Amino acid sequence: MPLFWKPYKSDVTQFLEELKAQNPKLEEAQRKGRSLLWDRDLDREALREFQAAQVPQPPYVYQTKPSQR
Repeated sequence: MPLFWKPYKSDVTQFLEELKAQNPKLEEAQRKGRSLLWDRDLDREALREFQAAQVPQPPYVYQTKPSQR
């Protein structure tokens, strides 16, 4: 390995590192925002009821049903 070699960092990685250096509380704010939408406890009973109430989709959605005589 040559003496002048240094590890490659993409422009995006450099931008993110500079952004985090300028605003050290950025990651904490991101985690708070994520927890508002994604990190929630699920109501298992409501989830079971929702899954039980789903109607199975036919294999060919746009095919009309044959008339029954």
